[in-house]
Amino acid sequence: MRNITVDKFRAVSAPEQYLEIVERKGLGHPDSICDAIMDKISVNLCTEYLEKFDMILHHNIDKCLLVAGETAGIFGGGIVVDPMLLVIGDRATFKVEEIEVDVANIAVDTARQWFDENLRFVQSDYVEYQVELKPGSAELTDIFRRQKGILGSNDTSAAVGYAPLSFTEQAILSMERHMNSREFKEEYPESGEDVKVMGIRRGTKFDITVAMPLIDSFVDSEQHYFNMKEDIFGAMNGFLADHMEQKGVQMNASISFNNLDVPGRGMEGIYTSVTGTSAEDADCGQVGRGNRVNGIIPLNRPVSSEAAAGKNPVSHVGKVYNVLSHHIAGKIVDKVPDVKEAYVWLLSDIGVSIDKPKVAAAQVITEKGSVEAVAKEVEEVIDFEFEHIRNFCMQLARGMITIC
Repeated sequence: MRNITVDKFRAVSAPEQYLEIVERKGLGHPDSICDAIMDKISVNLCTEYLEKFDMILHHNIDKCLLVAGETAGIFGGGIVVDPMLLVIGDRATFKVEEIEVDVANIAVDTARQWFDENLRFVQSDYVEYQVELKPGSAELTDIFRRQKGILGSNDTSAAVGYAPLSFTEQAILSMERHMNSREFKEEYPESGEDVKVMGIRRGTKFDITVAMPLIDSFVDSEQHYFNMKEDIFGAMNGFLADHMEQKGVQMNASISFNNLDVPGRGMEGIYTSVTGTSAEDADCGQVGRGNRVNGIIPLNRPVSSEAAAGKNPVSHVGKVYNVLSHHIAGKIVDKVPDVKEAYVWLLSDIGVSIDKPKVAAAQVITEKGSVEAVAKEVEEVIDFEFEHIRNFCMQLARGMITIC
């Protein structure tokens, strides 16, 4: 038997609250870059470990710093003066008996490939790499040798997830993904990848603030910048209007775009970029400072404190439970008809198999009936997901679940 409890959530649902504040740090944001690359390194290490040893070995690639470089922006195309520096750190398994794993090269090759596939204007010499990965501690490494199948938890750690996303959360997430989609970049190639979207809903008043640089190689003059900005601004408003219509939502919505711009100040009064990311010369990045595992930063919701990106997917509950809590909440809403909102808290016990949580607690809001009437169904959903946690972990290991 697992330690499962079901209770009533003692607050109104997120859409019924007067105030919601939601943020999304986009693909090219320095924090998002760190999360995405570190998790991809973990995925590629898992692939290597499985090929060589038929099991995933100890690693936690969850310490990363992207140090901003220096650029000189000019109309028609600036230059990179000093490259960015990506520092990759924490722990990994380098050797088992006489078989070695080239951890450092896997890490750097993965990072280079990620930049090449995701940031159109970051050339290979725009980023330098510093690998600070070391072998893990004996006790944590030994977790992977103690048993087959489901491993023991490497930590006593708590996580919380919820479902479904509110309209506000969906809108903020969808807007950034749209603006970084292939279709949008083909239509507006001057738009950079460092898109940050902040939304605030007060009742039916919905205000969105977007920051996104324009690539200076596309910008001939200050007036040209403002002309292109106006076109992109129109596309944003069109997307938001369509999104509200599709969701059947009526709100008094407005968008602000690159609010620091001041006409008449030349390059100093507009937001441009050489590479499409502010990490080129303005902002550093770090794992764990960006989006939560459901892709947003929701200030009205309970959120987990641990950074999931880069942690191993089979014993590190800071990753497994973090993502699983949202996954289970979504399954509860999907499978239990009367539940309209669910929150799931998970707590591990170090050394105990991860399919046996110290606590698995669901708090739900029902449409009409009582919590007692749905409690058994909710428990069954939670129990089923823990029964199949190995499959879930392998989906994480293969990169099948997006976590940033």
